[in-house]
Amino acid sequence: MIDLRRFCLPLAAALCAAASLAASPVASSDFIVGQARISVAVPADARGDDSRRLNIVVWYPAAAGSATQPMADGPPGTPFFVEGVSSRDAVLVASPGTLPLIVASHGSGGTASGMGWFAAGLASRGYVVAAVDHPGNNALAPQTVSGITLNWLRASDLSRTIDAVLADPRFASRIDRTQIGAAGFSIGGNAVLELAGARADLSALHAYCTQKPQTPVCSGEASRHPGLMQDAQALALSDAAYRDALAQAGNSYRDPRVKAVFAMAPAAVPEFAAASLRTIAIPVEIVAGSADPVVPVADNAIPVAAAIPGAHLDLLDPPIGHFTFVTQCAPAGTAQLAYLCADSGPVRAKAHEAAITLARAFFSAKLVR
Repeated sequence: MIDLRRFCLPLAAALCAAASLAASPVASSDFIVGQARISVAVPADARGDDSRRLNIVVWYPAAAGSATQPMADGPPGTPFFVEGVSSRDAVLVASPGTLPLIVASHGSGGTASGMGWFAAGLASRGYVVAAVDHPGNNALAPQTVSGITLNWLRASDLSRTIDAVLADPRFASRIDRTQIGAAGFSIGGNAVLELAGARADLSALHAYCTQKPQTPVCSGEASRHPGLMQDAQALALSDAAYRDALAQAGNSYRDPRVKAVFAMAPAAVPEFAAASLRTIAIPVEIVAGSADPVVPVADNAIPVAAAIPGAHLDLLDPPIGHFTFVTQCAPAGTAQLAYLCADSGPVRAKAHEAAITLARAFFSAKLVR
C-alpha cells in the first residue's frame, strides 16, 4: 500500500528543524562541503563519442577549516546558476571511519554540478554524493536523440559512477560499501528506479504517447527537443547501434549495491513494465510537486509509488512545479532560461530545504545503520 504524506511548504521550516536532528549518519552539526572531480574512460555506446568518458562531480564532508568558494554554473563571470559554496579538492574529513555514498542523476539537459544544491545538503551531514554528466543529455555538450531517449543507459552510468568512487584513492577506503543509495531528478529519477529494479517496456511508452501525444515527455517539450519521438523513429531506421540499444531496453539494470532510492519528480514512468515495479524490494521514496505541469504526477509519481511495495510518496503543494528541483538561478539564467527559472528564489529555496530534509530522514532511516 502506498504511504502518501502531504507536505505543505508553510510547515517546511518546522519539519526541517525537527528532522535534521535525527537525519544525520555521523553528526548533529554541519560539515564544510568539499567538491572533487573524477573522469573515467568507459566503453562507448550508442549515445555517441562523448559516452567514452564519464565526468563525475563528488561532494563530501571536508576537513575543518577548509577554505570555501562559491559554486556556479554557466559562462565565467555571468553564471546561469548558483549553488552555494564548497571547498574545491579539500581533504576529506578525518572521522568517522566510513561514510555512506549516494549517486545522483540530473534531469534531461542538466549537469552533474547542477545537483549541487541537493548533494551539498547531504554532504554537509556526512554523506559522499557523486553525480555524473550523462552522455548525450547534458548541458555541457550537444544533446543527441539517443542521449535523450536511451534512458536505461543512465543506470549504467550510475553503476560506473559507483565503481569510480570506490576506486578513487581519495574515497576508496572511506566508503561504507553496505551503505550505498541513489537519488535523481526528472529523467534522473527514472534512472535511479532502474537501479532499484524497474525495467523499461517501450511498447507501454508508445501506447501512452499515442494516447497523450501532447504530454511534454512525449512531445519532446520536456527535453527541449520538439518532435523527439519522430526523430527517434527515424534514427531507429538508420542507425544499427541505436536499434541494438533499443533492444536492451527491457534488460535489468538493477545494481545490488544500491540499497535505497530517492526520486524527485520522476519522468517517463509510463515506460516501465508494471510487473517490474512490483518486484522492487528496496526502500523507495518519491517527492514531487502536486501540480507539476511537465511530468504530471497522476501519470508518473502517483502510479509508480502505488506500484512499488512500501514506497513513500511526498507531494509538495503548489506552487511547486517541475523545475523547482533545479538549482537556484543567477540573473543571467533568469534572463535567458525563463522556463527553468520562473520560481527561482524563496519558493525554490523552501522546496529545496524540504527535499533535502526528506532525503536526509529517508537515507538515515533506510540506508544508514
